Amino acid sequence: MADRCLDGTFTLRSLIRDGLVSRRVEPTVPPRVFYRLTGLGLSLEAALAGLRTWAEEHMAEIDRANEAADQGVNEG
Repeated sequence: MADRCLDGTFTLRSLIRDGLVSRRVEPTVPPRVFYRLTGLGLSLEAALAGLRTWAEEHMAEIDRANEAADQGVNEG
């Protein structure tokens, strides 16, 4: 679990560094952190819509491939 959290933190930091996401910290106790897409991040909407459509159309196939990989089966 810790590795997954660290991977998520690394990815979020990368998105901030790339200018796709902005981060705002509210100085409360405990601190509140807010994230939002920047204009640059929002400009990806059309490109990601096509990827989302493809993923939705192929989700059953992707699920089968994941199940096969989890069982150690390589369908090539």
